[in-house]
Amino acid sequence: FSTIEDYRRWRKSLSLAPDELVGFFPTMGALHQGHLDLARAARAKCKYVVSSIFVNSKQFAPTEDFASYPRQNEADIKKLQEVGVDAVFLPTDTAMYPEGYDTYITCDVGSGRNEGEYRPHFFRGVATVVCKLFNIAGAHIVFFGQKDAQQCVVIQHMVRDLNMDIEVVIVPTRREASGLAMSSRNQYLSPEERDKATVIFKALSAGKELIESGKCSTGEEVRQAMRKALEAEPDFKPQYVSCLHRSTVLELEGLEGQAEALLAIAGFMGTTRLIDNVIATVAAP
Repeated sequence: FSTIEDYRRWRKSLSLAPDELVGFFPTMGALHQGHLDLARAARAKCKYVVSSIFVNSKQFAPTEDFASYPRQNEADIKKLQEVGVDAVFLPTDTAMYPEGYDTYITCDVGSGRNEGEYRPHFFRGVATVVCKLFNIAGAHIVFFGQKDAQQCVVIQHMVRDLNMDIEVVIVPTRREASGLAMSSRNQYLSPEERDKATVIFKALSAGKELIESGKCSTGEEVRQAMRKALEAEPDFKPQYVSCLHRSTVLELEGLEGQAEALLAIAGFMGTTRLIDNVIATVAAP
């Protein structure tokens, strides 16, 4: 479906029993197995599964890769069909943001820290487009990948704070055999850069092991351990190395009293910006 009207006509035509659900997961295309995991998770819970492919101009800064972001709609639709997606919504930029459009959503949990610090425009664009897509899709359950951890928190807060009658399901990150988190932007990496980028997961794993072994008591010890691990690959240029509270996305000082910590790293391998995270269970004292 390329128009909102056509999609809504299809959605209204569905005959759902009381226990039958519509699941939805938005994408920007250039699909990989991580996206298809969202489809599989939705298929397991829902009678109908809907996806969208829309490269959202509102979440890119002028200096970022909106124009060059990989677009391969025909191949993506085929992949979605193969995993049992029932409908795909592919709106135009004009359909989503017609002339005179001036309504945006901001979420404080995304502002000024981590992704919000380095991409200050990003979460306003994400929250706005996701809210619009939720309103169009008419889904009961929505699915997002853990790799975009702060985005997941922003969406969870938006759904909670705006009283949206939607369940948010977070699906674990899909990784290459090397540990590198799958991402559409991995297409930009050379084979050598792809190999070097595995240092991100190695650093996250070092931080996770430190927390889960009970060998540290502060967030700073974890951050230092991850920074040290990243030094093994000088071509990776980190922007942030964080040990965070899972629901506020604020840096943790002490680990005492925390059930879990969110470890997150972002930075550049060559000209490609990469992000990744893991969740660590804090060892009982």
